[in-house]
Amino acid sequence: MGILDKFRSNEIISPEKRRDKNNKFIQSMGIACLENLPTVEPSSAVQLKNIDTICKRAIACMLSIQLAYDIEEKNGYNESKEFFYKLLLNYNVENELLEKEKRLFENAYSEQDVIDVVWTYETYWSLVWALGLIKDIKKPNGICDCQKAITLVSDCSSYEAFRKKCKLRPVEEILDMLDLYYRYHWACVEKRLRPETNIGDLNPEVVMERRKGLEWLIDDIYEWDEISLDT
Repeated sequence: MGILDKFRSNEIISPEKRRDKNNKFIQSMGIACLENLPTVEPSSAVQLKNIDTICKRAIACMLSIQLAYDIEEKNGYNESKEFFYKLLLNYNVENELLEKEKRLFENAYSEQDVIDVVWTYETYWSLVWALGLIKDIKKPNGICDCQKAITLVSDCSSYEAFRKKCKLRPVEEILDMLDLYYRYHWACVEKRLRPETNIGDLNPEVVMERRKGLEWLIDDIYEWDEISLDT
């Protein structure tokens, strides 16, 4: 990254300028756009979660996804639970589980819990993007690279090894992406209400889950299943 690029990545952008830029991008793809959709918060009003909180959530999420996948595939619950719980301990994230994830490890889960946790692959994908581990999530037209999602954690022998790989993106860059996903999500909801709405090749489920992850990064109150995703 050159000096100019580095400066731009930390440049303070007004919410209105961010909205205008993303509206133009969406329109260039032929996707429905509500030009006066409200803006996301300015960076001055946002406090990103610290990098350790994000790293721990990402690891706990990935290990929970793998248990949920094994449950879904009927791969042997007890062995899988024991294996992934040992990994939670190894990475020191056993206390980072969300309620649905806890139910998986406590054998108190519902079928919907399993489905929901498997889908958090996409929520996780937003976190590892914010941590600088993947390059881009700008076009949510397909599911994430699940194998890469796994190896981002499994290639690390400890929490410290994972943490060392991460570099949190600037708040302005994260807000740019959140604003874009907010607008994508509006188009996807509009498509459900009005089938003639053009959303191009956006995957609505991917859009929603990734937006949830991005919203979580700046939310200081709710777990991601409780975050409002109004459009």
